[in-house]
Amino acid sequence: MADTAARVPTQVDQVPLKKGKRSRNALKPKNAPATEPNALPLPPSKSPLKAFVDLGKENLRALSSPANYGKEVGLKTKESKQSLAHELLDLQKKLEQMRIEKDKTEELLKERDEMLKRKEEELESRGREQEKLQKELNKLQKLKEFKPSLNIPVVQSLREKEQEKKEKKGGHEIKRPCPPYTLWCKDQWNQVKKENPDADFKEISNIMGARWKKLTPEEKKPYEDKYHAAKETYLLIVGKEKRENEALKLLEEEQKQKTAMELLEQYLEFKKEKEKGGKKTRKQRDPLRPKHPISAFFLFSNERRAALLAENKNLLEVSKILGEEWKNMDEHMRAPYEENARKQKEEFLRQMEIYKQKKEEEAAISQKEEEELMKIHKQEALQLLKKKEKTENIIKKTKELKKKHKLGKKVDPNRPKKPATSFLLFSKETREQLVQERPGINNYTLRALVSVKWKELSEDEKESWNKKASKAMEAYRREMEEYNKLN
Repeated sequence: MADTAARVPTQVDQVPLKKGKRSRNALKPKNAPATEPNALPLPPSKSPLKAFVDLGKENLRALSSPANYGKEVGLKTKESKQSLAHELLDLQKKLEQMRIEKDKTEELLKERDEMLKRKEEELESRGREQEKLQKELNKLQKLKEFKPSLNIPVVQSLREKEQEKKEKKGGHEIKRPCPPYTLWCKDQWNQVKKENPDADFKEISNIMGARWKKLTPEEKKPYEDKYHAAKETYLLIVGKEKRENEALKLLEEEQKQKTAMELLEQYLEFKKEKEKGGKKTRKQRDPLRPKHPISAFFLFSNERRAALLAENKNLLEVSKILGEEWKNMDEHMRAPYEENARKQKEEFLRQMEIYKQKKEEEAAISQKEEEELMKIHKQEALQLLKKKEKTENIIKKTKELKKKHKLGKKVDPNRPKKPATSFLLFSKETREQLVQERPGINNYTLRALVSVKWKELSEDEKESWNKKASKAMEAYRREMEEYNKLN
């Protein structure tokens, strides 16, 4: 053993050491990955000579003291095992962290997907709402084009004018009658003031009150009679006005119904024309109104245009040439056109004054006609009111008779009820839809809308409602036959 140990250093010493100019490095693999996730850091590469020397030294140590060397090796193995255990624990912790992060990312992704779905649903709902709004807008635009040839009911306009006049004057033409005490105060005020010149308003009123209390009924009677007479006349006038207003309201409602029906007919005609593809109707201009005068430039262009068009030039070129020629013209050349334009303007202003005077005269005549019409309408309204009162009295009497009849005769609860017609079935369904679409809708407008929708229905759609009504009617007839047989 000692001989071999003695030989090893001699062999190491005899190895020739050649110092080259270039030191060779360890070869790298060609397609080695840049970063491997599980790869451990490699120790720095040693030269083969140095490695050989280290190995020799280690062998010498092992041969010289084998017990110490064994202990060192054991310690190293323990350390390496402990380090490996620590590394494993670290790896496990990292894995757990990665799992937690993975779960979190999955949850976040789910939330994101849900948010995206919600946004998509919102976008779809918005799209539907926009479509609805667009349809409504198109309908409104079509309605804008619809211009009915109807005037406001005459009664309504005249009644409003009368009310405005009364408001300006200050209520009724006749004032409310003064009570007997105030009438007596008017007579006695100056006398009491002469008797008490230093007394103020409050003191005088107290004196007057005390004197009024002391008066006998015979002394008070002339003032009371005067008050009662004034009150009777006032009540007659007020009652007459109230009656006239009621009558006019009645007539107004009747006229409103007529105008509503006319409007409906006009709208349906307009809708049919629109579906056919009719042209838009322009706003009608007053034929009696004088035309606005042309400017100096337009007078020049009207004179020059024919010659330029004869040279086979288009309208755009013509307009450009006319503009340039007018710019290049001096004051002397422009003078005749400007003079002509001035004369035309003067003539226009003169005609406009005549036109305005005519319009004022027409307005005055129409006002007189309106007043006469108002008188006629008042009479018509009063007649209508009388008719209404008569009908109401008849209805009251008939109701009273029916009540008396019902008290004697009881209605059979087993008797089958008469079914609704096709229009009633349709109106029931559409009424619910309209109430949901338009909350707070008036009953009058609701009925009108239902009737419009019924008229707009096609024959096939109406047929389905007729079938429903006929089925209900057949069932009712069968029930009635059975009921009559039993009774």
